[in-house]
Amino acid sequence: MRAVIQRVTKASVTVGDEQISSIGRGICVLLGISVEDTQKDIDYVVRKILNLRLFGDENGKPWCKSVMDKQYEVLCVSQFTLQCVLKGNKPDYHMAMPSEQAEPFYKEFLQQMGKVYKPELIKDGKFGAYMQVNIQNDGPVTIELEPPSTTADPKHLAKLEKQQLRKEKTRAKGPSESSREKSIPRSKDDPSASSGAEGDVSSEREP
Repeated sequence: MRAVIQRVTKASVTVGDEQISSIGRGICVLLGISVEDTQKDIDYVVRKILNLRLFGDENGKPWCKSVMDKQYEVLCVSQFTLQCVLKGNKPDYHMAMPSEQAEPFYKEFLQQMGKVYKPELIKDGKFGAYMQVNIQNDGPVTIELEPPSTTADPKHLAKLEKQQLRKEKTRAKGPSESSREKSIPRSKDDPSASSGAEGDVSSEREP
């Protein structure tokens, strides 16, 4: 899981011509869900987001109050492109959780936010929609956040990427060609992105 947290004076989400969410002072959270994420990751990220001391106190002392301390609002937007892995100049999204699993996972994330904080102060975008997200960053202040399980073992992530690439090559060759694998040179082209990245991703998943 990867979260980008921005301190804002205001933020909003528009789908088509309709503004579906907006907040005043608070934080905007862009959240990218990976294929490896678990409930434990949700618990960690929610706790950190709501307790990050990004605000000053009434005496002007900076970095000493959280969004909960200030009773400010939170706008959450699911953004699978945060799980991008570059293959040359081409973005690949095979580390992003597929939408059919990601949507209930994201809803669980929002529910957990509402349990820890006031649910009426938690706002949301629209999962799977093409959104216009307007963020007025205050500072600017931007924090990147990942659970320890994500950042602690980069070798394991590299291994998962290689396994996914092997699966994609196998699918591309087809069963009739598998017996001739050694005699046919492998293509040097990058494999197509998976996990919701087929075709024009902007029309399928939220940016």
